Amino acid sequence: MAELIKSRITDGRLRPGMRLNKEAELQDIFNVSRGSIRDALKALEVQGFVKLSTGPDGGATITRVPLARAFQSLQNFLFFESVSLEDIYAVRRVLEPLLAAGAVEHLTEADLAALERSVEVCEPFTASHERALDQRHEDIRFHDVLAAANPNAFLRCLCQMINQMLHSLVIVAGNVTHDEYQAFGRQAVVAHRAIVVAARQRDVAGVEKLMAAHMDEAEAQLRKVHAALRQKLVVDSDFDPHAGKKRGT
Repeated sequence: MAELIKSRITDGRLRPGMRLNKEAELQDIFNVSRGSIRDALKALEVQGFVKLSTGPDGGATITRVPLARAFQSLQNFLFFESVSLEDIYAVRRVLEPLLAAGAVEHLTEADLAALERSVEVCEPFTASHERALDQRHEDIRFHDVLAAANPNAFLRCLCQMINQMLHSLVIVAGNVTHDEYQAFGRQAVVAHRAIVVAARQRDVAGVEKLMAAHMDEAEAQLRKVHAALRQKLVVDSDFDPHAGKKRGT
């Protein structure tokens, strides 16, 4: 039943913000019980297709499925899979240059200003924990701005999903302040600044080339960051927090 109602949404007759028929009307349309309609609407709410409200004017309103909901589904799918940083960048190295190149002709002055603000937030690089974490999230937001400008919805969605995964990695490594992490921030600023300059010139090929180089550098730096993070965790685990000294000494 939920799929039948969804078909009325996806065939173009109903758009986000529009109201579905009342429950009684849906019962008549599909010739099913009230319970079946309610179960179907609840399933669609869980999927993010509708928002349910109660009261005299209540009912189901069509909503656009939020990226966070789609990302949650992807996380659930990958829950028992072993996905490494290398796996993520094997895909990102291919998609991100295409995304950036496809966005160039569609970037508005507001988009370009947002990209420039992103670079400014991340420069100069600081080693303070809170500020460094904010800057690494801003690094990823730079790519979100490019994604939003690309008209290819499928490519845009894939890259936004990857960005969400990288946001999670930033949280994990947020308090790492070693030299490799700082070097990653500095390299990102240089790369992003060059991409903005090329984008303002509407240099599609230049943006694609710069982004490809940036992806290679970013993967190399993140490998160092996460290697150092793993090493730090191993070293920390050798210490007895209660005794304040290494175990076995």
